[in-house]
This record gives sequence, C-alpha cells and structure tokens, in this order.
Amino acid sequence: MRLLVIEDNRDILANMADYLGMKGYVVDCAADGLTGLHLAATQHYDLIVLDVMLPGMDGFALCERLRSGERKDVPVIMLTARDALDDRLRGFHLGADDYLTKPFALPELAARIEAVLKRSHGGARRELSIGDLHYDLDTLEVSRAGTVLHPGPIGLKLLAVLMRKSPAVVRREVLEEALWGDSPPDSDALRSHIHALRQQIDKPFDRPLLHTVHGIGYRLAES
Repeated sequence: MRLLVIEDNRDILANMADYLGMKGYVVDCAADGLTGLHLAATQHYDLIVLDVMLPGMDGFALCERLRSGERKDVPVIMLTARDALDDRLRGFHLGADDYLTKPFALPELAARIEAVLKRSHGGARRELSIGDLHYDLDTLEVSRAGTVLHPGPIGLKLLAVLMRKSPAVVRREVLEEALWGDSPPDSDALRSHIHALRQQIDKPFDRPLLHTVHGIGYRLAES
C-alpha cells in the first residue's frame, strides 16, 4: 500500500513517515499544499493523510481539488490542530473519510488508516509471506519456520519493500530512498543493514532467502 502524507511540520512528517514505513507502507511526503497536490495528481496512492493548515494551499482546498478531479476516489484522512465542530464538518463535507485532531498517537493514526483502507478496499489482515518467512504488518511480528525474529526498525522497512516486490530484484537506490528519502548516508550503510537483516532471517536457517544481485540490488525469494 502506498500513502501520501502532506504535513508542513517536518518533525511530525518525519515521525509519521518512519512509523508508517515500519508498518509496511510505502510513504511519499510533501510539506506544502501545492507539492502535495502535484504528487496526488500525478502518482497513484491508496490513501492520503492531509494536514489542514498548509502553506501554498490549505488542506480544505486541496481535498476539494482532489474530489473534483481524477483522484476523487482516493481515501483522505485529515489532520488538524483545531477541534472545532465546524472544521470537522467542513472536512467531511468536502469528502474527507476521517478526521484526526492533533496531538495524536501514531498507533491511532495507523489504526485509522487501516480502518479506512478496509472500508474502501475491503481489505483483510495484512501479512506478507515468502516461503516460511512471515511478516504481520499489523503487529510488526516477523517469524520464520515458527521462530520469532527481531530485525529492528530499519530491518522491518527493508523487509516490507523486499517482500512486496518479491521475487523481483529491488535496486539499491530504491531501497535507499525507502529508508532515507533523498538524503542517504554513506554508500556502505545499506550494505550494513542488509547484512544485519541477513543475520536475522537467513543465518539460523538452511535455505537463504535474501540474495545479492551484484551491481544492481537485492531480492527476497525462495530460489
């Protein structure tokens, strides 16, 4: 599932992106209304998390533009620091699917996203599986052959991307962008995290699942 989060507070934006990434979502971010509108109009998203108070174009105007254009069916959860009933009613009138008042707990945001996605897509419990490797995206539990594993936050993000793309090869730059956005650390950082993930999901078991495709990237598959 791919989400777009539009929020002008960069600390809040980073926290939401990191947390939702660990929950298995692919997250794109925008810090102003015009950038958010451009992304929403040109890319496919399963759901948009939209702050009301934005520079350039506020969330109400952006939601109205979405609902009057080609993206009229994408679910929208609106965020606001204002708890006035009129604001909430205005958001629903413009087509918002849910409304969350700041400050909020990240688990509540994730629960509301899951609920809205289930209503809009008829989705069931989300679990990724490759052979005997399982990743429950709701509980963040990873197991292989019945053994519970603990990949850590970065490992969970890597697993989500690799398992969703399996058995395809995922290029290095795609993984780096999923982990660090446009500001990846040094060139050995991804290799170090892949090594740590391999120690978790492969080393204790007979058959490797995580494969290096030299000069290109990595793939997670049974063969």
